[in-house]
Amino acid sequence: MNTNELLERRYRVLGKASPLFYDQPLHFVRAEGVWLYDAEGRRFLDAYNNVPHVGHCHPRVVEAIARQAGTLNIHTRYLNENIVEYAERLTATFDDPLSMVMFACTGSEANDVAMQMARLCTGNRGFIATDFAYHGNTTAVWTVSSLFTGAEERGPEVFAIPAPDPYRMPDELGNDDPGEAYARTVKQAVDALQAAGVGVAGIIFDTIYSSEGLPHVPPDYVRKAIDHVRAAGGLYIADEVQPGFGRMGDHMWGYQHYGVVPDIVTLGKPMGNGHPISAVVARGDLVQEFGGSKMYFNTFGGNPVSCAAGLAVLDVLEEEDLMARAHAVGKYVQQGLSELAARHPLIGDLRGRGLFFGAELVRDRATREPATAEARQLVNSMKERGVLISKIGKHDNVLKMRPPMPFANEHADLLLSALDECLKEL
Repeated sequence: MNTNELLERRYRVLGKASPLFYDQPLHFVRAEGVWLYDAEGRRFLDAYNNVPHVGHCHPRVVEAIARQAGTLNIHTRYLNENIVEYAERLTATFDDPLSMVMFACTGSEANDVAMQMARLCTGNRGFIATDFAYHGNTTAVWTVSSLFTGAEERGPEVFAIPAPDPYRMPDELGNDDPGEAYARTVKQAVDALQAAGVGVAGIIFDTIYSSEGLPHVPPDYVRKAIDHVRAAGGLYIADEVQPGFGRMGDHMWGYQHYGVVPDIVTLGKPMGNGHPISAVVARGDLVQEFGGSKMYFNTFGGNPVSCAAGLAVLDVLEEEDLMARAHAVGKYVQQGLSELAARHPLIGDLRGRGLFFGAELVRDRATREPATAEARQLVNSMKERGVLISKIGKHDNVLKMRPPMPFANEHADLLLSALDECLKEL
């Protein structure tokens, strides 16, 4: 169908408020590996989507889904070997004492369950989250998704702290060591929640701080922050929906970069390579206490077809050594971005690890004035050159690049070349 006609049909049934990427929306009809194809047959390099984690339409995952769907699909109230095997293999990738899993369908659901668990097991109500975070869209999770909520919507049970970004330290933090200064804001949040009478149930953050713009997290910040939270009886929830499953290159999970093991970890997006499955992995005592006090059940969460997809993703990650690829290709991209930064003063700072990288655009490197309009123009210009990226950050000026894991040096060269040409036009 003609793209404009399809767009009008969409508006009639989904409304114009339902978001679309790019000034001129794209109409995709098929995909393979790191490539997407539109209705006119044009090919686009996908340097943005982490949901097809091991590559769009990976034959191993497609076959596993089809085979299991043609055999049996039930929920977790019946015994099924597929479900148990996936739970065993998944939890084996985590550090002790993260030993039990509860399945859901989306990252929002996983974070909602994690918040319920933290509140029930601690007896407290208060949560700490960064001031430009996104963790999902359920009623509870919306309150810690400060990307879209103000203080009134968050209410007295949620305290928002600045993201640990040394590049843009707030003036009120002074000239102290960034790790210590940002950790102090966590202590202030702890004190405020206790003074409000709600206590501290936990702190939640995306371990790559994606929505916040991929900042260079100061050494020891996470350890100091978690110490403050745990001293108040709260739990540490690590949101791995975006950085997990080897994307960081050096570790399977983003939290491992900081040397602090969470109490609860939430998973989603890439878990089933596009098939809807998510999970909460937690300390066994927390899962037992939560389950013993409040029965959790999700009709579709952890069904055998979803678990077959999850198992296939783990197989492909291991057999194709994709974490090592993320490390090597990530270094290659960062070197290329450094070379671009040397030629283009619009690039103020480079961000990221592994196959999750970004560049903060500024109009002046001295004042660090955000180049918000330029970032929007560049993202659309990249699309016109057949490369898909996006933008993030409080000022919407950080280029976000997060390709499927099979991304290789040859694809990186296409990305860097297109980026170079688009920067020349600004």
